[in-house]
Amino acid sequence: MQRAVSAAEDILSHYQHVVKELTFITGSKGAFEVTVNGDLIYSKLTMQKRHANPGEVLQLFQEIVGPDVPIYPQ
Repeated sequence: MQRAVSAAEDILSHYQHVVKELTFITGSKGAFEVTVNGDLIYSKLTMQKRHANPGEVLQLFQEIVGPDVPIYPQ
């Protein structure tokens, strides 16, 4: 669960101005999936088959939103 919270913190601290909704859904067998606009970008069970490395989900999110979306000022 801590890895999911960390990934959410990464996304929200950089892109809180564009994230409309963030939902945690608990699953079995340590499932961890991240979906953006209906597209699965990370799946511990079916794609990467491992836990996300620190910053990895943020990087995937940044690839989806593209370079035209600015990072939220800290």
